[in-house]
Amino acid sequence: MSDKTQKKSWFKGLSREFKKIIWPDKMTVAKQTAAVVSVTVVLGAIIAIIDFIAQYGVDLLVR
Repeated sequence: MSDKTQKKSWFKGLSREFKKIIWPDKMTVAKQTAAVVSVTVVLGAIIAIIDFIAQYGVDLLVR
């Protein structure tokens, strides 16, 4: 098999695989995006609070 034939075959296989994908609709993408952003903000706040408490504790120990 030549290199050119292998590339064509690979792209045909890739094309067939892409046709099998079931893409989500806009509403699903919007809900999942909102969920990811919400969880990220909440976890960021929790980490910031824990960091603040840890820093305060270290400052008390160092004094």
